[in-house]
Amino acid sequence: MTKILGMGNALVDIMIKHNDDRILDDFGLPKGSMQLVDKVFSGKILEGTRSFARQQTSGGSAANTIHGLANLGISSGFLGTVGDDNFGDFFREDMEKNMINPILFHGKEETGRAVALVSPDSERTFATYLGAAIELSPSNLSSEIFKGFSYFHIEGYLVQNHELIKKAVSLAKENNLIVSLDLASYNVVEENLEFLQMLVEEYVDIVFANEEEAKAFTGKEPEEALDIISKSCDIVIIKIGEKGSLIKRGDEIYKIGIIDVISVDSTGAGDIYASGFLYGLVHELSLDRCGKIGSILAGKVIEVIGAKIAADGWSDIHSMIKGIN
Repeated sequence: MTKILGMGNALVDIMIKHNDDRILDDFGLPKGSMQLVDKVFSGKILEGTRSFARQQTSGGSAANTIHGLANLGISSGFLGTVGDDNFGDFFREDMEKNMINPILFHGKEETGRAVALVSPDSERTFATYLGAAIELSPSNLSSEIFKGFSYFHIEGYLVQNHELIKKAVSLAKENNLIVSLDLASYNVVEENLEFLQMLVEEYVDIVFANEEEAKAFTGKEPEEALDIISKSCDIVIIKIGEKGSLIKRGDEIYKIGIIDVISVDSTGAGDIYASGFLYGLVHELSLDRCGKIGSILAGKVIEVIGAKIAADGWSDIHSMIKGIN
């Protein structure tokens, strides 16, 4: 059985709906922004919105991808760091509830959380406290963790810890895992360009990037960026928003469209696209079918608020996958 291990920032996603954008002014949060905050400020937001409706799930980019894979029936694990607290317990339990094997270490800080204040027009304003999520250390990693897995998927947000990433991909390769990297953020790419280029050249088999990340990596627009990145890895996927995605392996090139949906919230679309694409690879499908499955998942997740698809949505997804030519 093919198993996929993910590694990333272990965050609890807390989506809080409010009826008046003045609350954003109260907290000094520009509407639609994504800001890193400290533990005290995160606590103030949670306390100040205690009476509001909220939804809580385990999250983070790689964790979202692993959640998607688990819901598609792929045996999965997740490697990260949480605090020794209620949020950490919740993260572990939510993983286990979704049939994901949590390989979690305890950090000194509290569990990281991404608080999203959702306005009446569905615009999201994020205040993220990373906490223990960034305490994952090279010393936590051992060859034993990677045994039994076939794929290793990592998020670009961890790339700033060069020593951690280098050890992780080295151990993955020693255990013959296929390494998949989501570049995650154009500013992370810009700040770690030389290291990322080395990483892709020497260790990474599959690269996921959006248009901005691909440009930060190569200095080129999507089509040229696709060619450049493909010279360093086996498969490259560039997501180009409403235009779909571009995929290349060797001489194979595909342009994949999007499905027709009413967009509500784009949170997690790229993460869940990766779930669908990797699912297709696990089942040895052609690259265009892998891309189509990725587009189905991305389309279904933007129909809901947050990065998780409900049970009825997954039922639709399974039916749509069966209908792919």
